[in-house]
Amino acid sequence: MTVEAPVRDVAPGAAGPAPRRPRRRYSLLNRRDKVVLAAMVAIPTLIQLVLVWIPTVLSVLLSFVRWNGLAFSDIRPAGTANYEFIFSTYPPFWPALQHNLLWLVFLAVIATPIGLLLAILLDQNIRGSRIYQSIFFTPVMLSLVLIGIIWQLFYSQNNGLLNFLLGTSGTPRAVDWFGDPHVNIWAALIAATWRHAGYVMILYLAGLKGVDPSLREAASLDGANAVQIFFRVVFPVMRPINIVIVVITIIESLRAFDIVYIINRGTNGLELISALVIQNLVGEGQVIGIGSALAVVLLVISLVPIVLYLSRTFKKEE
Repeated sequence: MTVEAPVRDVAPGAAGPAPRRPRRRYSLLNRRDKVVLAAMVAIPTLIQLVLVWIPTVLSVLLSFVRWNGLAFSDIRPAGTANYEFIFSTYPPFWPALQHNLLWLVFLAVIATPIGLLLAILLDQNIRGSRIYQSIFFTPVMLSLVLIGIIWQLFYSQNNGLLNFLLGTSGTPRAVDWFGDPHVNIWAALIAATWRHAGYVMILYLAGLKGVDPSLREAASLDGANAVQIFFRVVFPVMRPINIVIVVITIIESLRAFDIVYIINRGTNGLELISALVIQNLVGEGQVIGIGSALAVVLLVISLVPIVLYLSRTFKKEE
């Protein structure tokens, strides 16, 4: 049995249901906004391409050729000969790699704990904490070139403050802090620590300000002392900050260049991979292939901590 739906009677001449009008879509951006947005995307992308990606690709390509940097007609393919020369025959490479590793260990073991200690002290709301923050953060705002000049005056063999305090200034017993290959690496590391500690201090200070005070109060009620509260409650909560600082410390140790280049152009005990790159790419006796190969090696080493950090970050977001 089929049941038919009732049909409504419509009076003759009566209008039926009004047809639906299509909805008009309104754009939130006018033409001028689109132009500005396109410029804001295109200009940084162009700068990134010109200053980062194109030089990186060219460095990779040039690492497989022999070229003195004068005429393009002198370019000759070399295959992997440049890399073989670096790892087997090039004398400064392995000392430079050791110095980079020493730079990393020193920043991680000395500079980073100093920055953490400063952050803990300034987090206690002591009087004049803003002034102390500015003082300790000042080296971060200065360029490494200027820092190198400042410490060069401090370490000067004849008129330096350190030899003056030791009472050896102007005497044969004066220490040549930057000229002695057994000492200059440590002098440069102390100068780098002065800057790196202030950077770490600001990052940790921001992390300490973001810790929920109720966590400390709960741990204090449970009978934990200040040291236990920090290492068992506060420090684990700042894990994201710790990861960022680890990555920054690794990158700083690899790209260290300015201080050693100001001291003696990265020679006589201050060899670093970044300094070797400049030595082969700039000045007389240019060896573009060797310098590019060294730059690629430094790039590959630098990518390891960056990739690990990004992979952990994206994994947490998922």
